[in-house]
Amino acid sequence: MSISMVESRKLADESDPHWEHRVNLAAAFRMTARLDMHESVANHFSYSVSDDGSQFLVNPLGRHFSNIRASELLLLDANDDSTMNRPNAPDPTAWAIHGAMHRNVPQAKCVLHVHSKYATVLASIKQDGLPPIDQNTMRFFNRVSVDDGFDGMGLGDEAERLTTTLGNNRVLIMGNHGFMTVGDTIAKAFDELYYFERACCTYINALMTGKELRIVSEAVAEKTARQWDDFVDNTGYSDAHLREIREILDREEPDYKL
Repeated sequence: MSISMVESRKLADESDPHWEHRVNLAAAFRMTARLDMHESVANHFSYSVSDDGSQFLVNPLGRHFSNIRASELLLLDANDDSTMNRPNAPDPTAWAIHGAMHRNVPQAKCVLHVHSKYATVLASIKQDGLPPIDQNTMRFFNRVSVDDGFDGMGLGDEAERLTTTLGNNRVLIMGNHGFMTVGDTIAKAFDELYYFERACCTYINALMTGKELRIVSEAVAEKTARQWDDFVDNTGYSDAHLREIREILDREEPDYKL
C-alpha cells in the first residue's frame, strides 16, 4: 500500500478531531508488536480525548496489535453503562480496567497495559520495584507502584483497586499479572513502557547470572532518576521517540494510518 493512499485516507478523516491521537496510538500498537511485547489479541492501550478523561480511544476486541489501524480504535465513554451491550463492545477487561482508570484518574490521559516478558517475570516474583543497577533501572527508582492484591482478571473490584494503587507514579507493576504505564501524552506513556521493559530485561538477565548485583547507593539512584525526569519532561525526548517510530512505520507499514 502506497504512502499516497494512506495520506488520502488521512485527508478524508481530517474531520475527526481525534485523528492525530488515533494515528499516534496505532503507531504505539504496531511498534509494541514489533518489540514482541504484545500477547496474542489481548492487552489494551487507551487515550482519553475529553477534559474529564471519561471519553477514550481503545483497541477493538480480538484485534492483533500488528494489524491495528487508526480508524478501528473504539471511542468509548467510561460513564456509559450500555457499552458492553453494543455489537462492537470492547474486551470486558479493557472496559473494566481502562474505564476505571479514565473515570477515576483523569491525569492518566494515556494508559498502556501489557504482559511483556520481563516485566511479567518481575510481577511474578516477590520484588517491589527494581534495584538500581544501571541507568534504565535507575530511571524508575522510587517511581513505581506495586499492586499485590491480584484476585482475578481485572474485572469489578480489581479494576477499581488499581486506580487507587497507582498514586502519583507513572508505572504500576500489577502483581501476578503484568504492568501498566500512564502519561499525559501517548508519547510519554509509550516511552515509559519501552524503558520499563528494557530495565526489567536487564534486571532479570542479571539475576540469571547468579552473580552479586552491582547496586548503586540510594543517593546516586535518586540523582539519576531526577536526571531522567528532567530529560524526559523538558527535552521532547518522548516526542522524538514516537516521531521516529512513525517514520519507520510510514516507510514499512503505512496502513497503520488508515
